[in-house]
Amino acid sequence: MENIKTDQVIDAKGLACPMPIVRTKKVMKDLDPGKVVEVQATDKGSTADIKAWSQSTGHQYLGTVEDGEALKHYLRKVSGEEKEEKKHPDVVTNEQLRAKLDSNEDVLVLDVRESAEYAFNHIPGAESIALGELEEKIAELNKEAEIYVVCRTGNRSDLAAQKLTEAGFKHVVNVVPGMSEW
Repeated sequence: MENIKTDQVIDAKGLACPMPIVRTKKVMKDLDPGKVVEVQATDKGSTADIKAWSQSTGHQYLGTVEDGEALKHYLRKVSGEEKEEKKHPDVVTNEQLRAKLDSNEDVLVLDVRESAEYAFNHIPGAESIALGELEEKIAELNKEAEIYVVCRTGNRSDLAAQKLTEAGFKHVVNVVPGMSEW
């Protein structure tokens, strides 16, 4: 692929979710409409994160290129009026989810972190579907189930909860702060 002309490069290599998004937000806020940024990241989950974040804020996700160990994500600022970043309205704390699990309520815990993150630490009984795979596996989930979505910090799970709700799921809750404090 030939070199893509960018107006700004954001170095988020070595940083985990949510830091690539945090750095991107900061730069996009001051960028002129039509300008293109390259976000360099090494976190494999950043592709789904950046794509979902750009869609939720109205910026154009152009694509991602692998360059050795780094992923280069390209975004275009669409307008001067950035959409207010949507947040999923139904949120619980880790403690509230733990109470539901301790009382054996019939709930599905959906872990949307990357499979390697899940392998090293997860809530017992949680189902693992990485955010980047959610659209292709969404049909495997019961739209009537009470679903508690968890990730490392609550950012990816927020985006996943929005996707599930938009797809017609009735009982979707984001768990904050998630596995970083489980």
